Amino acid sequence: MTRVEIVEVSPRDGLQNEKKTLSTADKLELVDRARRTGVRRIEVTSFVRPDRVPQLADAAEVATALPDDGIAYSALVLNMRGYERAVATGIREVTTLVLASDTFSERNQGMSTLDALDVVREIRGRGRVDGVKVAITIGASFGCPFEGEVAEDRFTSVAAAVADIGADEVCLADTIGVAVPSDVETRFGILAELSPDVPMRIHLHDTRNTGVANAVAAVRSGVRALDASLGGIGGCPFAPGASGNVATEDLVYTLHRMGYDTGVALDAAIEHATWVTERLGVPLTGRLGRVGGFPT
Repeated sequence: MTRVEIVEVSPRDGLQNEKKTLSTADKLELVDRARRTGVRRIEVTSFVRPDRVPQLADAAEVATALPDDGIAYSALVLNMRGYERAVATGIREVTTLVLASDTFSERNQGMSTLDALDVVREIRGRGRVDGVKVAITIGASFGCPFEGEVAEDRFTSVAAAVADIGADEVCLADTIGVAVPSDVETRFGILAELSPDVPMRIHLHDTRNTGVANAVAAVRSGVRALDASLGGIGGCPFAPGASGNVATEDLVYTLHRMGYDTGVALDAAIEHATWVTERLGVPLTGRLGRVGGFPT
């Protein structure tokens, strides 16, 4: 049975766009509940400016309280300062970001895509020295909230520059939820040609109800790691309309019915999705949390 890894991102991308800020204790409870579903990789927080993402201002407190239990805990970092803060807390895996459009890059990171590539290159170099795994996400791989379509040649040029850096993993993000399966197949095909030996991951938002279909297209394109968020919570606070992530429980159900192994227990995912949405006071956006699995 082919293994497809679910990377649980509810403690980071799930919380950063919600109006209610959970306490540090509740965030650690969410991390623990995510672990109890069976996932082995969890993105726990981001080391960014707290005035920009106040929901994650306690990043250091969360990271230093993580148990040494064999789970791969990771964090998002956008610059060298964030990388150093993350590593100081014991984080050994980071994801950093390059946006495929200059306008979005300026709005999100205050720099052009070219400048962001220089930052990521520096982080990758430090990661090699420190023994820290560095994944690179190409954000807005399928569309930009400010510029609209991201042309294939533009995506290819950014992906080629990322390939030259030599990350431990490359992730394509549908940051505003505009992709359809054919887009996913095409762009992962390009990425696979540019970086044939680098593991690929996808980060999906279910903004337009295409998240699960895009996940299936990614898996059929050779992707073996999928970001997902319990309850479908989250989104990007700097991208207008970038509502919730694809729900962990929906992906688990779909992949299991297709014959893939995720190592995640569906009933546990539904239980913990219900818990976090109740804590946040938001509705479940995932379907499985409302109707359950099959057969019952």
